[in-house]
Amino acid sequence: MPRRLPPSDDLRQDRWVISYADFITLLLAFFVVMYAISSLNEGKYRILSEALSGVFDGSGRLPGQGGNRLADDIAIGAAQVPDAPPLEIDPPDPEVTGQLRSLQQQLQQRFSARIETGDMKVDGNDLWIAIELRAAQLFPSGSALPEIEADQLLGDIAGLLQGLDNPLHVEGFTDNQPIETDQYPSNWELSAARAAAVVRILALNGLRPDRMAAVGYGEYQPAYSNRTAEGRSRNRRVLIVISRDERVRRAVSAFGSQQISTDAVSELLEAEPSPPQPAIEQVETESGGILIRRAEPDAQ
Repeated sequence: MPRRLPPSDDLRQDRWVISYADFITLLLAFFVVMYAISSLNEGKYRILSEALSGVFDGSGRLPGQGGNRLADDIAIGAAQVPDAPPLEIDPPDPEVTGQLRSLQQQLQQRFSARIETGDMKVDGNDLWIAIELRAAQLFPSGSALPEIEADQLLGDIAGLLQGLDNPLHVEGFTDNQPIETDQYPSNWELSAARAAAVVRILALNGLRPDRMAAVGYGEYQPAYSNRTAEGRSRNRRVLIVISRDERVRRAVSAFGSQQISTDAVSELLEAEPSPPQPAIEQVETESGGILIRRAEPDAQ
């Protein structure tokens, strides 16, 4: 039987170094190739870095010297945006104001007897006219179904409003006495239903529906004291508001004609300021690249 040779102890233990060296060589070649095909320009990179730093640190420092085309693309918008001119409210059109005043006089003359007894009020200004009617003249207690007399009264009012293009809306109010029925679970529903009923009658009498709206305020805008029976009776009311234009109608109906002044409405009608300019913007250069630069203000 042949004798078995003992294992040799002279095997090389550093063969892994060859594989590691090959890996490092390939990695180095990869980075050399990547660097060779890149188009990094340190000057352009420095200019872009300075531009962004000037925007975000608030110093306003922008490059642009030396005739560099990239610098010329970035170094714009350094001019300060001029202060916006003060906002001014345009006065009402004299013709429209004259129509409102004339309509107010006609209403006061036509319904002078009701105004003297306190069953109706007609107030006006340069922006709108408000005709206040007691709900007891138009509806039974706790109901939004108009009385027969309401058709005649509202028909007379509609006759004076025909031929005018002024938008109008009807506001419904109640007292603070709670109501809870299947048809009207609260005063919200009752006041809105009464306002809608008046709008419907006005439309049936020739007023264009597209110029009208109905708003219900419930018990939450009392014009009189709810501590007395007389005050609660006056709080159960309906207002027909004829506005100068659609913007006035929206502003008045948003708060209630008896809860807002003409000065407040004029302030609401101010032109909204222009939105602020963005600090930076992204643009495409002639060469097809993308640049981030300080936003250029709109030309004045």
